[in-house]
Amino acid sequence: MSFRTSDPLRTVILDDIRGAQKMLSGVARTTAMEGSRHLSRLIGSPVHFKCENLQRTGSFKLRGAYVRIAGLSPEERAAGVVAASAGNHAQGVALASSLLGVRSTVFMPVGAPLPKVAATREYGAEVRMHGQVVDETLAAAQEYAEKTGAVFIHPFDHPDIIAGQGTVGLEILEQCPEVRTIVVGVGGGGLAAGIAVAVKLLRPDVRIIGVQAQGAACYPPSLAAGRPVSVDALQTMADGIKVGRPGDVPFAIVRELLDDVVTVSEDELSSALLLCLERAKMVVEPAGASPVAALLSRPEAFDGPVVAVLSGGNVDPLLMQRILTHGMAAAGRYLSLRLRLTDRPGALATLLASLSVVDANVLDVSHVRTDPRLGLTEAEVELHLETKGPEHCTAVRSVLREAGYTVMS
Repeated sequence: MSFRTSDPLRTVILDDIRGAQKMLSGVARTTAMEGSRHLSRLIGSPVHFKCENLQRTGSFKLRGAYVRIAGLSPEERAAGVVAASAGNHAQGVALASSLLGVRSTVFMPVGAPLPKVAATREYGAEVRMHGQVVDETLAAAQEYAEKTGAVFIHPFDHPDIIAGQGTVGLEILEQCPEVRTIVVGVGGGGLAAGIAVAVKLLRPDVRIIGVQAQGAACYPPSLAAGRPVSVDALQTMADGIKVGRPGDVPFAIVRELLDDVVTVSEDELSSALLLCLERAKMVVEPAGASPVAALLSRPEAFDGPVVAVLSGGNVDPLLMQRILTHGMAAAGRYLSLRLRLTDRPGALATLLASLSVVDANVLDVSHVRTDPRLGLTEAEVELHLETKGPEHCTAVRSVLREAGYTVMS
């Protein structure tokens, strides 16, 4: 099968996605659909996870990359392909190119996580580190394409990419035919657009809700303006959906077919990632957890059965550690405090005894006596505690204040 690659702004039709599904047979996995009892109880209706975090390369990106590269002419394949990415798209392009016997070059930002850089190389791509942010990396890749004749593989703004990602939607309808709502993270819009075409043309009654991080939400202002607009100063841990401007092709589809696009906070993303790990035993990156964050924050807004698309699981271990700590704090299970006490022998032991009464687990203690802000007989203690939830945090603070300690934070 060959896609109509001559017109990059053409729309995507259901036959494109069905053709992509045939092309991907034996290449991309039909990923599992797993139920979530916790979210089902919260929403009052069945909730299922579409586990694209278990896809080859750890995300849905292989689907679109393979379809796009497979649709190139022999001359285009001979010229090789080039891409720019900090992670998931890089790995998808690298593996797809290797499977198809096409030479690939992938530009990645200097600060890209080392595990993602290593995986991209292992999948067969030549990796070039360039730029501090993805925009600089993208410009370098496009310049390389112009100089060498290599075909630039955009991460979301091409019909073939969208058709490949749309196969996720066909699988959802096959695996959960009773679905009423699909929730999916949105960056540039390729995955959401593909799912929307696949689902809405077969089941127009199914609601499709897109989710963006509040610190990188380019779709709400774009939808309000009726055209793609750029947003600056992107700030979110969810690098998989950290995109400053919607793609032209997916935007037209999202505007027509998605029912809503909502945003979630960093605290909500952290809590969602923690839930996926603890309750579902799923390693999910923040972008992949964004649909879960939306369900947790607005459980009354979703009619079930619901399918939440866990779009990827490629998270750097160091980032995971920070996110889990953040998620525990957001869930009231990790409490940091600074307080002052009289600097006398046994004062610290007395403080720790007070914490044992309220059953708070002390993880770390920092004891400062020499800060010029402190009085002659004062000391400052910074505590990191493991707690059991928001009510327990409140109880810990109350016990300390009742014992006469000045709690600074």
